Amino acid sequence: MKFIHLADAHLDSPFRGLSFLPYKTYEEIKNAAEKSFQRICDIALKQEVDLVLIAGDTFDSNKPSPKSQLFFANQIKRLTDAKIEVVMIFGNHDYMDLNSLFVNSSPYFHLLGNEQKIEKLSLKTKQGFEYNVVGFSYKNNHITENMVNNFPTKDSTYTIGMMHAGIKTTEQSQNIYAPFEMAELRNLNYDYFALGHIHVREILSQKPLIVYPGNIQGRHINELVAKGCYLGVVDEERKETKISFEKTAPILWQKLDLTLSKQVSKTELQNWLISELNKANTELTFFYVVINEAQYLSEAEVELITDSDFWNNLSQNLAYSSQVVDLRLKSNLQIKLGAKEQKAFSEAKLESTSKSNFVKLAQELIKKDQYLADLCQNDDFQQETVERALVILAQSMKGIDDETNEN
Repeated sequence: MKFIHLADAHLDSPFRGLSFLPYKTYEEIKNAAEKSFQRICDIALKQEVDLVLIAGDTFDSNKPSPKSQLFFANQIKRLTDAKIEVVMIFGNHDYMDLNSLFVNSSPYFHLLGNEQKIEKLSLKTKQGFEYNVVGFSYKNNHITENMVNNFPTKDSTYTIGMMHAGIKTTEQSQNIYAPFEMAELRNLNYDYFALGHIHVREILSQKPLIVYPGNIQGRHINELVAKGCYLGVVDEERKETKISFEKTAPILWQKLDLTLSKQVSKTELQNWLISELNKANTELTFFYVVINEAQYLSEAEVELITDSDFWNNLSQNLAYSSQVVDLRLKSNLQIKLGAKEQKAFSEAKLESTSKSNFVKLAQELIKKDQYLADLCQNDDFQQETVERALVILAQSMKGIDDETNEN
């Protein structure tokens, strides 16, 4: 028996903060999740799998666009026409009613656990291998209940569990996505547990196999590494499963950490960045570049390289249509001060760059513009602004440090 396990396609997902990119590139990003999903279906057909498991958040919302619904319906039809069983559950993003799902009726398509009820589905491969799939779909966007307690006991039949859920944490506010304990899943002793929700690819347990495939396409700079699905092969006699990762995402997000060691001219800086980017550029990649020791940069250089037009200029020198989509600066200047002065400086630096003070300092801006008010609450924006402020501080302190050393 062969199966594919995917989750978190997030069709219709918006890609914010990338409108500066060329139109053609931006369109590629918007369609990247669809292309990845189509490639997964291509693999399913080529490998002649028996089963495709879709573990939630296929759509980014519970009101998907007609475009994404039609695309999904057409891809599912490709699979069911080939008599491949497709078992799907809804997650916390795409919680819907079965009647809201636009898919052609087929004996090979199954929405599991509609109305948030645990459901067991008994199926059989073309060769006669019997297996069960057990799971549930979201009815609302939050589930605080531990659903594992309601999963049926396994019998001798090969059994797959499906769940869009997160491991229970000590932070109660996070336990709203069908929280579970690892020990509880292991105790079920299902042969394979197909999870969704976490966008990082991770095998939580080998025996039994408990697996997050991650999302099928990274959507921003925090969703790095290759994305795709898992292909599972079951030894039907031993009922043992082996899985392998299949890369399908057309776009790779990659963080590139670079470090300056001296002051350079604008031309030298540009050539150095292009050289380092090309070393890391082996496929269509969206680069998030971090320049450490940014105190070596002049004020004019900081203004230049943090401008999106400069990023576009760098991108024109890259193969595979790769793009620089973010460039950030970090400083690590150590000022030589006395013990008391150093302590006071460190405390002042910590206080002035804390998240609570960030919002206080931005109060005047927040009052004038709702967009800025929302932006100032964004952790990523706060971090970037603080890092930029520290670079400017380092540039200012560099002069003090030089003067201190001379005296």
